[in-house]
Amino acid sequence: MIRIENLKKSYKNIQALKGVGFRVPAGELFAYLGPNGAGKTTTIRILTGLTRRSGGNAWLNGFNIEKEELLAKRQFGLVMQSINLDQELTVFENLDIHGRLFNIASDERKKKIDELLEYVDLIDRKDSLVKQLSGGMKRRLMIARALVHSPEILFLDEPTVGLDADIRRRIWGLIKKIQRTGATIFLTTHYIEEAEFLADRVAFLDEGKIVIIDTPQRLMSQTGAWAIDRMDGDRMETVCFRTRQEADTFIAKQKESYTLRRVNLEDSFLLLTGKKVQC
Repeated sequence: MIRIENLKKSYKNIQALKGVGFRVPAGELFAYLGPNGAGKTTTIRILTGLTRRSGGNAWLNGFNIEKEELLAKRQFGLVMQSINLDQELTVFENLDIHGRLFNIASDERKKKIDELLEYVDLIDRKDSLVKQLSGGMKRRLMIARALVHSPEILFLDEPTVGLDADIRRRIWGLIKKIQRTGATIFLTTHYIEEAEFLADRVAFLDEGKIVIIDTPQRLMSQTGAWAIDRMDGDRMETVCFRTRQEADTFIAKQKESYTLRRVNLEDSFLLLTGKKVQC
Protein backbone atom coordinates (compact mmCIF):
# COMPACT_ATOMS: atom_id res chain seq x y z
CA MET A 1 0.00 0.00 0.00
CA ILE A 2 2.87 2.39 0.89
CA ARG A 3 6.26 1.54 -0.62
CA ILE A 4 9.38 3.64 -0.14
CA GLU A 5 12.80 2.88 -1.62
CA ASN A 6 16.01 4.73 -0.71
CA LEU A 7 14.17 8.02 -0.12
CA LYS A 8 16.47 11.03 0.30
CA LYS A 9 15.96 14.72 0.96
CA SER A 10 18.55 17.47 1.29
CA TYR A 11 18.12 21.13 2.20
CA LYS A 12 21.32 22.89 1.09
CA ASN A 13 23.94 21.23 3.35
CA ILE A 14 21.46 19.37 5.55
CA GLN A 15 20.46 15.77 4.79
CA ALA A 16 16.99 15.38 6.26
CA LEU A 17 16.51 11.84 4.88
CA LYS A 18 19.43 9.52 4.15
CA GLY A 19 18.03 6.63 2.15
CA VAL A 20 14.85 5.62 3.98
CA GLY A 21 13.04 2.49 2.82
CA PHE A 22 10.10 0.40 4.06
CA ARG A 23 6.67 -0.98 3.12
CA VAL A 24 3.33 -0.59 4.87
CA PRO A 25 0.75 -3.23 3.84
CA ALA A 26 -2.95 -2.51 3.43
CA GLY A 27 -4.84 -2.14 6.70
CA GLU A 28 -1.78 -1.63 8.91
CA LEU A 29 -1.35 1.22 11.38
CA PHE A 30 2.31 2.18 11.06
CA ALA A 31 3.86 4.59 13.58
CA TYR A 32 6.89 6.66 12.59
CA LEU A 33 8.77 7.82 15.68
CA GLY A 34 11.79 9.99 16.29
CA PRO A 35 13.01 13.20 17.95
CA ASN A 36 12.40 16.60 16.42
CA GLY A 37 14.44 16.98 13.26
CA ALA A 38 14.66 13.24 12.61
CA GLY A 39 12.80 13.55 9.29
CA LYS A 40 9.27 12.42 10.17
CA THR A 41 7.35 15.38 8.75
CA THR A 42 9.71 15.58 5.78
CA THR A 43 8.77 11.99 4.89
CA ILE A 44 5.04 12.76 5.05
CA ARG A 45 5.47 15.95 3.03
CA ILE A 46 7.26 14.02 0.28
CA LEU A 47 4.68 11.23 0.24
CA THR A 48 1.81 13.72 0.00
CA GLY A 49 3.37 15.91 -2.70
CA LEU A 50 4.11 18.93 -0.50
CA THR A 51 7.89 18.54 -0.84
CA ARG A 52 9.98 17.11 -3.67
CA ARG A 53 12.37 14.26 -2.97
CA SER A 54 16.11 14.57 -3.67
CA GLY A 55 16.49 10.87 -4.42
CA GLY A 56 14.84 7.48 -4.18
CA ASN A 57 11.22 6.73 -4.95
CA ALA A 58 7.82 6.01 -3.41
CA TRP A 59 4.43 4.57 -4.36
CA LEU A 60 0.98 4.91 -2.80
CA ASN A 61 -1.38 2.06 -3.60
CA GLY A 62 0.81 1.28 -6.62
CA PHE A 63 0.94 4.84 -7.98
CA ASN A 64 4.28 6.64 -8.19
CA ILE A 65 4.15 9.85 -6.14
CA GLU A 66 5.71 11.98 -8.91
CA LYS A 67 5.14 10.16 -12.21
CA GLU A 68 1.47 9.54 -11.34
CA GLU A 69 1.03 12.44 -8.96
CA LEU A 70 -2.71 13.09 -9.34
CA LEU A 71 -3.62 9.42 -9.04
CA ALA A 72 -1.31 9.07 -6.02
CA LYS A 73 -2.94 12.08 -4.33
CA ARG A 74 -6.38 10.53 -4.67
CA GLN A 75 -5.22 7.57 -2.57
CA PHE A 76 -4.74 9.45 0.71
CA GLY A 77 -6.25 11.81 3.23
CA LEU A 78 -3.95 14.08 5.24
CA VAL A 79 -4.19 15.51 8.76
CA MET A 80 -1.29 17.88 9.47
CA GLN A 81 0.02 19.13 12.82
CA SER A 82 -1.35 22.65 12.46
CA ILE A 83 -5.07 23.44 12.46
CA ASN A 84 -5.66 24.44 8.83
CA LEU A 85 -9.45 24.68 8.81
CA ASP A 86 -11.25 27.83 7.63
CA GLN A 87 -12.24 29.36 10.96
CA GLU A 88 -14.89 31.67 9.46
CA LEU A 89 -16.80 28.86 7.75
CA THR A 90 -19.10 26.30 9.33
CA VAL A 91 -18.24 22.67 10.01
CA PHE A 92 -20.36 21.62 7.02
CA GLU A 93 -18.82 24.23 4.70
CA ASN A 94 -15.28 23.08 5.49
CA LEU A 95 -16.14 19.52 4.49
CA ASP A 96 -18.22 20.64 1.51
CA ILE A 97 -15.31 22.57 -0.02
CA HIS A 98 -13.09 19.48 0.27
CA GLY A 99 -15.74 17.35 -1.44
CA ARG A 100 -16.04 19.86 -4.27
CA LEU A 101 -12.26 19.78 -4.80
CA PHE A 102 -12.56 16.04 -5.42
CA ASN A 103 -15.54 16.53 -7.77
CA ILE A 104 -17.95 14.58 -5.59
CA ALA A 105 -21.54 15.06 -6.80
CA SER A 106 -23.79 17.27 -4.65
CA ASP A 107 -26.17 14.61 -3.28
CA GLU A 108 -23.37 12.14 -2.64
CA ARG A 109 -21.28 14.86 -1.01
CA LYS A 110 -24.02 15.90 1.44
CA LYS A 111 -24.74 12.29 2.35
CA LYS A 112 -21.04 11.58 2.92
CA ILE A 113 -20.61 14.68 5.08
CA ASP A 114 -23.54 13.75 7.31
CA GLU A 115 -22.17 10.21 7.66
CA LEU A 116 -18.72 11.50 8.61
CA LEU A 117 -20.05 14.03 11.11
CA GLU A 118 -22.00 11.21 12.78
CA TYR A 119 -18.85 9.10 12.65
CA VAL A 120 -16.70 11.71 14.46
CA ASP A 121 -19.55 12.77 16.78
CA LEU A 122 -19.91 16.30 15.39
CA ILE A 123 -23.32 16.12 13.70
CA ASP A 124 -24.81 18.45 16.30
CA ARG A 125 -22.15 21.07 15.39
CA LYS A 126 -22.76 20.86 11.65
CA ASP A 127 -23.79 24.53 11.34
CA SER A 128 -21.35 25.90 13.93
CA LEU A 129 -18.49 28.14 12.88
CA VAL A 130 -15.16 26.36 13.23
CA LYS A 131 -13.83 29.12 15.47
CA GLN A 132 -16.49 28.15 18.02
CA LEU A 133 -15.17 24.58 18.36
CA SER A 134 -12.81 23.23 21.00
CA GLY A 135 -9.35 21.97 20.07
CA GLY A 136 -10.45 18.34 20.22
CA MET A 137 -13.46 19.04 17.99
CA LYS A 138 -11.24 20.75 15.43
CA ARG A 139 -8.95 17.72 15.35
CA ARG A 140 -11.91 15.40 14.79
CA LEU A 141 -13.17 17.71 12.04
CA MET A 142 -9.76 17.59 10.32
CA ILE A 143 -9.88 13.79 10.39
CA ALA A 144 -13.42 13.86 8.95
CA ARG A 145 -12.28 16.22 6.19
CA ALA A 146 -9.43 13.86 5.28
CA LEU A 147 -11.97 11.06 4.82
CA VAL A 148 -14.50 12.90 2.61
CA HIS A 149 -13.14 11.42 -0.64
CA SER A 150 -12.92 7.87 0.84
CA PRO A 151 -9.12 7.47 0.68
CA GLU A 152 -7.46 4.10 1.28
CA ILE A 153 -4.51 5.71 3.11
CA LEU A 154 -4.65 8.19 5.98
CA PHE A 155 -1.59 10.24 6.95
CA LEU A 156 -1.74 11.58 10.52
CA ASP A 157 1.09 13.98 11.41
CA GLU A 158 0.94 14.58 15.19
CA PRO A 159 -2.90 14.37 15.20
CA THR A 160 -3.27 14.88 18.97
CA VAL A 161 -0.55 17.46 19.62
CA GLY A 162 -1.52 19.94 22.31
CA LEU A 163 -4.64 18.09 23.43
CA ASP A 164 -5.49 17.03 26.97
CA ALA A 165 -4.96 13.36 27.83
CA ASP A 166 -8.68 12.50 27.89
CA ILE A 167 -9.25 14.16 24.48
CA ARG A 168 -6.20 12.36 23.05
CA ARG A 169 -7.70 9.03 24.08
CA ARG A 170 -10.95 9.93 22.39
CA ILE A 171 -9.03 10.59 19.17
CA TRP A 172 -7.23 7.24 19.63
CA GLY A 173 -10.60 5.50 19.66
CA LEU A 174 -11.54 7.26 16.44
CA ILE A 175 -8.26 6.27 14.76
CA LYS A 176 -8.74 2.59 15.65
CA LYS A 177 -12.31 2.82 14.41
CA ILE A 178 -11.03 4.10 11.06
CA GLN A 179 -8.45 1.31 10.85
CA ARG A 180 -11.18 -1.29 11.35
CA THR A 181 -12.76 -0.13 8.08
CA GLY A 182 -9.63 -1.41 6.28
CA ALA A 183 -7.76 1.91 5.99
CA THR A 184 -3.96 2.02 6.01
CA ILE A 185 -2.77 4.59 8.57
CA PHE A 186 0.63 6.27 8.70
CA LEU A 187 1.09 8.03 12.05
CA THR A 188 3.77 10.33 13.44
CA THR A 189 3.61 11.25 17.11
CA HIS A 190 5.65 12.52 20.04
CA TYR A 191 3.38 10.75 22.51
CA ILE A 192 5.09 7.41 22.99
CA GLU A 193 2.05 5.84 24.65
CA GLU A 194 0.06 6.74 21.55
CA ALA A 195 2.28 4.54 19.38
CA GLU A 196 2.25 1.74 21.99
CA PHE A 197 -1.54 1.67 22.02
CA LEU A 198 -2.29 2.23 18.33
CA ALA A 199 0.49 0.81 16.18
CA ASP A 200 0.81 -2.60 14.57
CA ARG A 201 4.43 -1.77 13.77
CA VAL A 202 6.78 1.05 14.69
CA ALA A 203 9.74 2.56 12.85
CA PHE A 204 12.38 4.40 14.87
CA LEU A 205 13.83 7.25 12.80
CA ASP A 206 16.99 9.05 13.91
CA GLU A 207 19.00 11.67 11.98
CA GLY A 208 17.28 10.79 8.70
CA LYS A 209 17.83 7.02 8.95
CA ILE A 210 15.62 4.17 10.17
CA VAL A 211 17.15 2.45 13.17
CA ILE A 212 14.69 -0.46 13.40
CA ILE A 213 11.15 -1.51 12.44
CA ASP A 214 9.19 -3.96 14.58
CA THR A 215 6.04 -4.38 16.65
CA PRO A 216 5.86 -2.37 19.90
CA GLN A 217 5.60 -5.61 21.87
CA ARG A 218 8.77 -7.13 20.41
CA LEU A 219 10.73 -3.91 20.77
CA MET A 220 9.79 -3.62 24.44
CA SER A 221 10.44 -7.30 25.17
CA GLN A 222 13.96 -6.93 23.74
CA THR A 223 14.56 -4.02 26.12
CA GLY A 224 13.33 -5.78 29.26
CA ALA A 225 10.25 -5.97 31.43
CA TRP A 226 10.94 -3.58 34.30
CA ALA A 227 12.57 -0.15 34.38
CA ILE A 228 13.91 1.97 37.21
CA ASP A 229 14.19 5.75 36.87
CA ARG A 230 16.68 7.17 39.35
CA MET A 231 18.72 10.27 39.95
CA ASP A 232 22.38 9.85 39.07
CA GLY A 233 23.94 13.05 40.35
CA ASP A 234 22.01 15.86 38.66
CA ARG A 235 20.52 13.80 35.82
CA MET A 236 17.83 11.17 35.49
CA GLU A 237 18.98 7.69 34.50
CA THR A 238 16.84 4.75 33.38
CA VAL A 239 17.96 1.16 33.94
CA CYS A 240 16.01 -1.77 32.44
CA PHE A 241 15.79 -5.35 33.71
CA ARG A 242 14.48 -8.65 32.38
CA THR A 243 12.86 -9.73 35.65
CA ARG A 244 11.33 -8.16 38.74
CA GLN A 245 13.88 -10.01 40.87
CA GLU A 246 16.76 -8.32 39.05
CA ALA A 247 15.07 -4.95 39.54
CA ASP A 248 14.51 -5.60 43.26
CA THR A 249 18.18 -6.54 43.71
CA PHE A 250 19.19 -3.27 42.08
CA ILE A 251 16.70 -1.29 44.17
CA ALA A 252 18.15 -2.69 47.42
CA LYS A 253 21.44 -0.90 46.63
CA GLN A 254 19.87 2.49 45.91
CA LYS A 255 20.37 5.47 48.20
CA GLU A 256 18.72 8.04 45.95
CA SER A 257 15.01 8.25 45.11
CA TYR A 258 13.78 6.02 42.30
CA THR A 259 10.64 4.94 40.43
CA LEU A 260 9.90 1.34 39.46
CA ARG A 261 7.68 0.84 36.39
CA ARG A 262 7.06 -1.35 33.38
CA VAL A 263 9.30 -0.88 30.33
CA ASN A 264 7.75 1.30 27.63
CA LEU A 265 8.50 2.01 23.99
CA GLU A 266 10.55 5.09 24.77
CA ASP A 267 12.97 2.92 26.77
CA SER A 268 13.51 0.88 23.59
CA PHE A 269 14.15 4.04 21.58
CA LEU A 270 16.60 5.35 24.17
CA LEU A 271 18.45 2.06 24.24
CA LEU A 272 18.88 2.09 20.46
CA THR A 273 19.65 5.77 19.92
CA GLY A 274 20.53 7.37 23.24
CA LYS A 275 17.84 10.00 22.55
CA LYS A 276 14.32 10.70 23.69
CA VAL A 277 11.36 10.59 21.30
CA GLN A 278 10.04 13.76 22.98
CA CYS A 279 12.65 16.44 22.64
